[in-house]
Amino acid sequence: MGFFRRSQSSVVNYQCPRQKNCVVDRVNRNRCQYCRLQKCLALGMSRDAVKFGRMSKKQREKVEDEVRFHRAQLVRPQVAPSHSGGASNPTETSPDSSVFDHQQQPSSSSNQHVSYINSGYSYNGDLNSFTTNGYTYTPQAIQFDLGSTDFVDSTTFDPQQQLESISDASSLLITVVPPTATNSHLELLTKTLSEAHTRTCLYTSDQVAEVMRKPHDVTAILLYKSMDHEQLWLDCAQKLTNIIQQIIEFAKMVPGFMKLSQDDQILLLKAGSFEMSILRMSRYVDPLTGYVMYGELMIPSEAFTTADTSEMKLVNNTFEVAKSIAELKLTESELALYSACVLLSPDRPGLKNILDVQTLNQAILKALRHELDATHKLPYKGDVRAFDVLMAKLTDLRDASLLHMEALAKFRCSSPHLDFPALHKELFSIENM
Repeated sequence: MGFFRRSQSSVVNYQCPRQKNCVVDRVNRNRCQYCRLQKCLALGMSRDAVKFGRMSKKQREKVEDEVRFHRAQLVRPQVAPSHSGGASNPTETSPDSSVFDHQQQPSSSSNQHVSYINSGYSYNGDLNSFTTNGYTYTPQAIQFDLGSTDFVDSTTFDPQQQLESISDASSLLITVVPPTATNSHLELLTKTLSEAHTRTCLYTSDQVAEVMRKPHDVTAILLYKSMDHEQLWLDCAQKLTNIIQQIIEFAKMVPGFMKLSQDDQILLLKAGSFEMSILRMSRYVDPLTGYVMYGELMIPSEAFTTADTSEMKLVNNTFEVAKSIAELKLTESELALYSACVLLSPDRPGLKNILDVQTLNQAILKALRHELDATHKLPYKGDVRAFDVLMAKLTDLRDASLLHMEALAKFRCSSPHLDFPALHKELFSIENM
């Protein structure tokens, strides 16, 4: 029931890497979340029961009416004047990116958030290739739908307040030079990014803590250890894709990101998506045991043991980086700021508008330092502070990303028949080494 409840409350769009006919039982139910969800529905589990709980028909109808009312309210800002001070321009052009909706491009950061709430987004594009870290990426023209997020929890979400927050923070990043930003500006930016991060995490902190408290399932761990090499790759690729779907949603809500050019948006997402995945993985790592939450289980790095040296180097490096970040005990707000910093890295090879990205990055770094000064007052080790550690980790994250591309390229050459998730192929396609 826990899995089904989470599937209805999150923005996940599960995809089956096989033929949508996976066997779902107690042992292998975590292999394919798409087929697991379909089995839940086939057995009669109710989406409405998850949303409204057990209540009388009269009570349920009242709640349904309230949800419909709030959905109608959310549509209004799309045609109303902008909260940042002027009317939105319907003819204004926005990036026509492969990872963003071609039919409804936001003309401002506030409109961007309405689009995120009210509809999913689809892709149908043929991107220009670019080179980074020695690889030339040439994505294929593909089509996929990353799902809808049209359910709104009326008890926890205020669309008007959220729109104003996004708009104000976006104006701050675009118009204010970082050195002049006040503490109130930095706090607004932190709040905006924290909300974006929280709304796009697959699991809440409480859900992660609950899984960590459970005894380790030895049988399930042995199952992963004995999993076929190709099957393990596909399973990891699907879980990575699920995380990256949320990272894309997070990026769309980062103030200033949607104002960048189409090419820069695509480049930043492609270059930083694996690094940001490691940051999200750090939420799932238990620093004491080294185990990581994988699906709904806590498993050790040994579960991913393979005979390939480059793959083992990738596994060990990824676990080590995620564990070292987890040991810093960052708050969700700090992790959100750090993720935005990684996303908006001005030194990505091929970036066109370096100055704008640098301005955004510096403002976020200032907010991150401000936050860490309040929560991590004592040095981390010796006279080294948490902020300095995080800056040093940027190199480690890039090294891990490079190892991932190397291991993936080698595996794809040895198993060209395997079909990876569409978004995974788009972000990590390699034409030439």
